[in-house]
Amino acid sequence: MGKQDFSVKNNIKLSDRLHALADMISAGNRLADIGTDHGYIPIWLCINERIPSALAMDVRVGPLFRAETHIREYGLTDRIQTRLSDGLENLGENEADTVLIAGMGGRLMLRILSETAVPESVAELVLQPQSDIFLIRRWVREHDFRIAEEDMVEEDGKYYPMMKAVRAESVSESSNVRNGGEPAALALSDEQRTKLEDQFGPVLLNKRHPVLRRWLEKELKTTENIIVQLEKNSERNSKRMFIRRQELLQKKAVLLNALEYYR
Repeated sequence: MGKQDFSVKNNIKLSDRLHALADMISAGNRLADIGTDHGYIPIWLCINERIPSALAMDVRVGPLFRAETHIREYGLTDRIQTRLSDGLENLGENEADTVLIAGMGGRLMLRILSETAVPESVAELVLQPQSDIFLIRRWVREHDFRIAEEDMVEEDGKYYPMMKAVRAESVSESSNVRNGGEPAALALSDEQRTKLEDQFGPVLLNKRHPVLRRWLEKELKTTENIIVQLEKNSERNSKRMFIRRQELLQKKAVLLNALEYYR
C-alpha cells in the first residue's frame, strides 16, 4: 500500500464500543450496516481489509449524506454503497452475509427485526441495543438464531453489551453457550435460567465477563441504597411504597443470582 493508504489507516479512530462491534463481524463477510450514521464501522472494516464490501443504510437522509462524505474521503465508493432504508426494508436477498444494528433502543431494534424478515443469505446478526436488551435476546432465541458470541465494554461511564447471533443450524452442540458451567449454588428451573440469560447474556455469564461483573455490582449497590432510603421514608407503609420495595427486592435477588457466576 502507498503512503496515502497508510495515513488513512492511522487516522480513522473507532471508539471502544465501535471497535468491539467491528471485531464481532466475521472476516470476509459482506456487511449491511443498518442505521449507519457516520459510516465509520464499514469504512474501518474495508480499510483494514476485514470485509470485501458493505451497504451503509439509514432511514434518514442526513446520516446517509455524512456517511457518503466519509466514504468519498477514504476512497471507498467502489466498496461501500449507501442506501436509504427503514431498517431491513430495502435489503435484498444475497446482498449481505452480516447485518449490524447498533446504537438504538431495544424496542426500535425489535421493530426493525420483526417488521421485515431477515434475508436467508444473512448468516449472522451483530446487535447492540442501548436498552431493553432482554427483548433482543428473546427475539434471537425465538427466531432460529443462537447467540454465539457476546462482549461488553465500558466507555465514558456507560456500559454497552453486544452480541453476535448466528443461524441455529450453524451452531453445533459442542458450542452450546451454556457449556461454560452454571454455578452449583444456583438451583434454577429452566424458565428461571432462560430469564436470567435473557437479562444478562448467556455467554457473558458463562465467560464471567469482568465488565458485566462491574455493572452488576454497581446496579446491586444502587438498588440496595434505594431500598434503604425507602425504609427511611415516612410513607414506607403505603401501598405504593410496598409495591416499589417488592420490585426492588426482586431486582436485588436477580442481580445476586447473576453474581453467583463470579463466586
